[in-house]
Amino acid sequence: MTTRTKIEIKQAIAPVFIAQSAINSIANTSTLLPLGALLLAGSMSATAQQTAIDSEKTLTPVVVKERAEAPEGKDALRATTTSIGKGKQALRDIPQSVTVVTEKLVDDRNLDTLKDVLHNTAGVTFQAAEGGEEDIRLRGFSLATTGDIFVDGLRDPAFYERDTFNSDRIELLRGSASMLFGRGSTGGAVNQVSKQPHAMDESEISTTLGNYNYRRITGDFNIQTGENAALRINAMATKADNNGAGSSIDKKGIAATYRFGIGTADEFSVGAYDLDNNNGMNYGIPWIKPTSASAASTTTLINQLDPSAYYGLASDYNAGSAQYLTASHTHRFQDDSELKTSIRKGRFERDQRANTIRLPNTTGLNNLTDATVLTRSAKLKIQDLDALYLQSDYSHKFVALGFKHEVLAGVDFADEAKNVYRASGSTANLGTTVGTPDDGVWVNESQRVVSVSSAFQAKNMGVYAQDMIQVAPHWKVLAGLRYDSMEGRFDNVSTAGVITSSYQQSIADWSKRVGVLYQPNELSSYHFSFGTSFNTSADTYSYSALSANTDPEQSRNIEIGAKLDTADKRFTTRLALFYSTKYNERNTDPDSAATALLLSGQRHTAGFEIDTTGRLTDKWEVYGSYMWMPTAVIDIAAPTAQAGERQGERPSLTPEHSGTVWTTYQVTPQWRVGTGINFRSEQAPNRNPGWLAPGFATLDLMSEYKFDERYTVKANLTNVANKLYADSLYTGHYVPGAGRMAQVTLNVKF
Repeated sequence: MTTRTKIEIKQAIAPVFIAQSAINSIANTSTLLPLGALLLAGSMSATAQQTAIDSEKTLTPVVVKERAEAPEGKDALRATTTSIGKGKQALRDIPQSVTVVTEKLVDDRNLDTLKDVLHNTAGVTFQAAEGGEEDIRLRGFSLATTGDIFVDGLRDPAFYERDTFNSDRIELLRGSASMLFGRGSTGGAVNQVSKQPHAMDESEISTTLGNYNYRRITGDFNIQTGENAALRINAMATKADNNGAGSSIDKKGIAATYRFGIGTADEFSVGAYDLDNNNGMNYGIPWIKPTSASAASTTTLINQLDPSAYYGLASDYNAGSAQYLTASHTHRFQDDSELKTSIRKGRFERDQRANTIRLPNTTGLNNLTDATVLTRSAKLKIQDLDALYLQSDYSHKFVALGFKHEVLAGVDFADEAKNVYRASGSTANLGTTVGTPDDGVWVNESQRVVSVSSAFQAKNMGVYAQDMIQVAPHWKVLAGLRYDSMEGRFDNVSTAGVITSSYQQSIADWSKRVGVLYQPNELSSYHFSFGTSFNTSADTYSYSALSANTDPEQSRNIEIGAKLDTADKRFTTRLALFYSTKYNERNTDPDSAATALLLSGQRHTAGFEIDTTGRLTDKWEVYGSYMWMPTAVIDIAAPTAQAGERQGERPSLTPEHSGTVWTTYQVTPQWRVGTGINFRSEQAPNRNPGWLAPGFATLDLMSEYKFDERYTVKANLTNVANKLYADSLYTGHYVPGAGRMAQVTLNVKF
């Protein structure tokens, strides 16, 4: 229980105890009599008086218990509300699946990055893209390349490795999200909720040490500066020789937010965020077959390698940064309506210089030795993006024509400008051998001359409205509509700085969302939802002669689900059946005279999801997330489709089973233990080249000892068996998941 929760409880029950103490003094008795019983004593019989007293004694703790168990940041794995649906909403009132990873789960499992967090949700997979950057898939459809990652509801460009030091929670909306956020994927959207100042003094510092010389320190300082004002500062620094998967870590970040008018009619906040990564880069390990002549279907991992093995150059790195300023204003009207306006100005950079690792074509597991030569080929990705985001959302509850309405409407604007750079200079292949990882060979990257190779700029405008109508005592209907327009321009630039080609596009599209909720009581909520989404050709910030003339792809998502609470409201189960379709996927037209891409492709996925979160007993807490996706099919393929992308085949990065389980038990008031499993079944790499990456399961352990309210020590052991597995997949290589990691954390509150 946090200090903040204790204060709320004390404030809630203080008047009762003050009144009781006063009455006790007057009566000169040592017995603490409930106030309500004394007030009624003169007009009640002795039996009735005793009944009232017993009733008062029974009811008073219930109020305290209810407030104490409310999910509160670090206090619980279970969440009851979300802000991913534009404004704070009860999860049971959203007719769509939402998974919430709270700060407690992040802390329990030492989840330092957004990728770590998403590993702890079902249905999420990772593509190790050709350019080295990762693409996140949900239900088999892209999230990162379509821009479906957000911070506090504002788009967060996929240009850097995101850290969790300033995250209060991570929310994952499953299914079509375009009605809320504009252009988006079929799979869903991820919202990172930032830590916000609150009106009290509360701070903590966490220090973590681990193998591979891992060192991380985070500070969370909340300072009350006035009756309704506070400043919150979060800071982080992390270094490690290896992240357990072949990449070094060197990053630091700071976020500061000042909030005033908290809880009043006009609330303001101003915040700054700065994250700098100067990490290493494991581009990936090549696949291998039993022999060079073996069938492609036998392709597998080089099992002799440790997950932490690194074969890149010592000079390879993955530097990225994000700096932005955010300001927001919330006005609360007297009629219970609210208008929130936010603006963010940011700059995002990536400077990635890495090497692909490849084996000779004649190599198989049968002749692989420490002397086997590995080639290294330079791959660079240098980019920056300047962005301005503005959005305003209005919510209002009212009664009209005999029905209750909850209206949500808003407008948003985005202005994004991206530059891509080339680097000239030596890119000679520098080889190594299987037996000499970390050989120390490097090139002087500073000698390379950098110049702009392409530039992209787009302006997006969106307007939306939805209404949740209470049509009957237990029934609600949701209907929403959004209109988006975009103007984009892409220029190719020569080494002399001259624009060699230019493409422009103007598009507009509609997104729809409908849902039905049946809520027979406070413990259960059942839903049906249908939503559409669209993807533009400019989702990856570029155009070609064909894509600039191509309309958006279209998608739809159908879902039936439920959210069920136990009688004590401490444990929640979320269930859903889904059917997601992208029905006019872009494909290359084989006609040499074509002027646009074909919108002829179609694929779909269907499956079942379940999340279970909360307390089974006072001492036993559980978080689980599982997806079974038996159906994933390419319904209509491109005319020139290769193996693995042909009609009727299962697309890449769509494992049939995926998920995680985490559970903790309070052994004594001071000692808590935990264990968890992450798993994925076999799945195909990108463009499914005819083989499947093996499935895997990893085991994690945790033990925590709380000395008092201030000091806590926690030990984590992740991937206990040091399992080698392919985490991020691509056609020619894979990036391994982190091997065994041992870490100890000291947390100090003050």
